[in-house]
Amino acid sequence: MGRIICAGLGPGDPDLLSVRSDRTIRQARHVAYFRKKGRSGQARRIVEGMLAEGVTEYAMEYPVTTELPFDSPEYNAILAAFYDDWADRLAALSENHEVVVLCEGDPLFYGSFMHLYTRLQDRAEVQIIPGIPGMTGCWNAAGLPVTWGDDVLTVLMGTLPEADLAALMRQSDAIVVMKTGRNLPKVRRALATAGRLDDAWLVERGTMPDQRILRLAEADLDASPYFATVLVHGRGRRPMAETEAAE
Repeated sequence: MGRIICAGLGPGDPDLLSVRSDRTIRQARHVAYFRKKGRSGQARRIVEGMLAEGVTEYAMEYPVTTELPFDSPEYNAILAAFYDDWADRLAALSENHEVVVLCEGDPLFYGSFMHLYTRLQDRAEVQIIPGIPGMTGCWNAAGLPVTWGDDVLTVLMGTLPEADLAALMRQSDAIVVMKTGRNLPKVRRALATAGRLDDAWLVERGTMPDQRILRLAEADLDASPYFATVLVHGRGRRPMAETEAAE
């Protein structure tokens, strides 16, 4: 009996793969990965030069990305059918083979593989290799501590309504905003409303060769790529002097 192994790829730099993911990918004979139609795919780019000769590749092409509102019934129905189909294919393939599914970041942290994972329960043996989350690579690339002392870190999706974003930003010490893309203008407005814009950084393509880091207030939002994360570093609920005195 075969199995399905989801290998977390980390934030983008191939050097940041775990030893286990690296070894598993290099030994794989069947490799599947998500990508946008007409694109090579970020996951496939990360493992370029690592795949064995003669490996069979399965490109799982999203039938829709930004063409429809993500919360529309049609969008959800199309993607649900897509995940149903690929869960069936992978389950059948795993009856006789070991299949490695590539997943950027960590597979269980907002990863597309989660939608397959829930559908594969009791249908196939599934193993997951953790990966460094993309946001971790971004705040290390920025070179600033993201949390101090008792800071609370809040991870937000740029797809949330602007009022909700602003309200949550006001309550947060350190902030990570993912799924930015065309939502960046809304994210910037929400941060300004919450009084946090001056502290916000934009990390584009974190840990990748064309990485760029700049203050969000100064960024050209029309030119920002899909792989962009907004960071607001914490300031520390307890000043260092008070912490040392308490100790």
